[in-house]
Amino acid sequence: TALRESKPAYIEIACNIAALPCAAPGPISAILEEDPSDHQSLHAATNAAAKFLRNKQKPVILIGSKLRAAKGEKAAIELAEALGCSVAVMAAAKGFFPEDHPQFAGIYWGEVSTRGAREIVDWSDAVVCIGTIFNDYSTVGWTALPNPRTTLTVDPDGVSLGDEYFGRVHLHDFLAALARKVDKRDATMIEYKRIAPERAPETPAKPEAKLTRAEIMRQLRPLVTPDTSVFLETGDSWFNGIKLDLPRGARIESEMQWGHIGWSVPSAFGYAMAAPSRRVIVMVGDGSFQMTAQELAQMIRNELPVIIFLINNRGYTIEVEIHDGPYNNIKNWDYAGLVNVFNAEDGRGRGIRVGKAGELEDAIKVALENRDGPTLIECMIDRDDCSAELISWGHNVAAANGRPPRMV
Repeated sequence: TALRESKPAYIEIACNIAALPCAAPGPISAILEEDPSDHQSLHAATNAAAKFLRNKQKPVILIGSKLRAAKGEKAAIELAEALGCSVAVMAAAKGFFPEDHPQFAGIYWGEVSTRGAREIVDWSDAVVCIGTIFNDYSTVGWTALPNPRTTLTVDPDGVSLGDEYFGRVHLHDFLAALARKVDKRDATMIEYKRIAPERAPETPAKPEAKLTRAEIMRQLRPLVTPDTSVFLETGDSWFNGIKLDLPRGARIESEMQWGHIGWSVPSAFGYAMAAPSRRVIVMVGDGSFQMTAQELAQMIRNELPVIIFLINNRGYTIEVEIHDGPYNNIKNWDYAGLVNVFNAEDGRGRGIRVGKAGELEDAIKVALENRDGPTLIECMIDRDDCSAELISWGHNVAAANGRPPRMV
């Protein structure tokens, strides 16, 4: 199941049987093969969805984080091009639909959506939800939920439409079949082109200027190539990262289902081990880094050239915006110096602390040249230098967290 569904797994084996003989494993293909979609259910789901869309004039597609594991990215493009409508993606699915595709309409995340995405989703009269997950984080405290009466929901193994559910239908089979039955409905694409934002030119900071969050992102942006994977830690890294423009092939990895802090560093380590040909970049805050800092030692041990942008603003900034208190102040570390602790006598990791724009530029050059281990760039910024989206998101999530319990 873990391999077939591309999910993490915890396998526990009792120590007194771990060395006992067992049956030889069969071919891996036998494990990975999936049962085909039920033909009748697929046919009924496709017909119902096609009829639903024929009665709509302004459909939009919304892509969620379950699309990739369901192997539906190619089929999603086929359906999008058949419909001709706008395609927005949820924050945790950034990069699952090509951002250079003419139908890409940005990130839908309620009040903190990229400009134009929320307007076009809210304006539509039908939302085709593909692999979506709606929770308190992805809906900004339950403030951004599509109307269930005008929503077609496509999950990895089933389709929901109104009161009907069609089971044993694989997502990629359904999307491909539906693409052959729909007519063009491009009203949302026409409208999005009218309101689509133009990127404002970015002015580089002077080398001696104090480092800011905006300058960090300006300098990081050119590092994202088609063979790059960027890991966004829980916190302001989410909101900064979704503004990156991804060339086709680039990936964003984030963890928004549970919102674990400290997730990005060990995840990037495992990813870099499995995909040594890709450039791996981590955006992580100081508080989150303290949870799993020791995984840096494994990057050094395995000589992985991971580039870590560690934002040091001396606190749990995301928690400040949800529920402030003295517990959000953390003991500062010498993060750049920590690299040498893990290097010991033979490691080749690099740790660099920067506080000015010019220092960051120099540090990035060092990171790109260092192929023998990770480079941690400790970026010193002001405590209150966070994105406006984080503030808005935090206040909405705080309101949801503080709502009175529902009495049954």
